[in-house]
Amino acid sequence: MYQQQIIPAISDYKKLNVFLESDLKIGILMNFQLAQLEQIIKKMKDHQKIVLVHSELIKGLSSDEYGAIYLIQELHVDGMISSKPKVIEICKKRHVMGVYRFFIKDTISLEQSIEIGQRLRPDFIEILPGACYDLIGRIQQSIDAKVWMGGLINTKEHIQQCYKHGAIAITTSNTDLW
Repeated sequence: MYQQQIIPAISDYKKLNVFLESDLKIGILMNFQLAQLEQIIKKMKDHQKIVLVHSELIKGLSSDEYGAIYLIQELHVDGMISSKPKVIEICKKRHVMGVYRFFIKDTISLEQSIEIGQRLRPDFIEILPGACYDLIGRIQQSIDAKVWMGGLINTKEHIQQCYKHGAIAITTSNTDLW
């Protein structure tokens, strides 16, 4: 079901319309207002799209487990991306896709993220920034999850490096790469 290699990160109506006209099925909503989501999600579902929401980047939404429950129960999202373990736990309990996102700033953040990922056992993790593709193998040895890469990915060559190192998908807001 989730075999798409480029996953659009959609942050405005112009990008939403580009996505809706594309053959891509999975899209991530971010930077919208909570009051806009119901209409946008309905539009995406009407186009047979799989709706993921970056729960920490929705204006007016609490990015905790209660916000996650609202997105799942009331707006019927297909999944969420979050760096918050409680949100991913709610996704697993409610049988929607939970993508554990983590930022690699230094060795400590890497080790902490791996430790949390081992405990969460998500189906997918998203690693940022995309320049850290050389760490994919190490992370996959520690966490049994499929890897998405995101953040600061701007060229097809960069995307190929991510795939070469083991990523199965790239998240990007750059419509030229969709």
